[in-house]
Amino acid sequence: MSLNSRAIAALGAVVVVGAATVGTSVAIAADQTEHISHTATLKVGNSSVVAEPLCWNNGSPLTEDLQQKCQEDAQDALKNGTLPSSDVEASNTVGVGVSPNVADSGWWAFTNGGSSSSGGRTSLASYAKGPTWSGAQQANKVLNASGKTLVTVVEGDKNSDNPIAVWYFQLNTQDS
Repeated sequence: MSLNSRAIAALGAVVVVGAATVGTSVAIAADQTEHISHTATLKVGNSSVVAEPLCWNNGSPLTEDLQQKCQEDAQDALKNGTLPSSDVEASNTVGVGVSPNVADSGWWAFTNGGSSSSGGRTSLASYAKGPTWSGAQQANKVLNASGKTLVTVVEGDKNSDNPIAVWYFQLNTQDS
């Protein structure tokens, strides 16, 4: 008995539908309807950069030692130009977003730039639990004078001393 091309196509369709049904059933049974990502996004003007955390302890709070290593790794990456980065002009807007599971934990974001009255540190997002977007701010208010501004995003409970994850981005100031 030989199979004709119509029978083969029908069998293929049954296999594809069956696989999709099994995959969806497993996700629903696990109470997970989509892939869980652990990302932060830096949005500058009309462009964006998405990154995984530079410092992450598989969802457990970062110990003091891991936090120290994280800061050292961030400074090395900033010096070497290996942080996720975006060019920015003073007329652009800058904002930060996080994946929903990060927002559920709580998060905040800031830059090492801004007016001297703010201590050279500007908040992009005050501590928030739930919202996934910081809103957009004028770049000229969050940049530092060096031309390289570090953006830090932190996941964690505001009442805890130890963050869960930390992301770093670099803004490279361009002439307007």
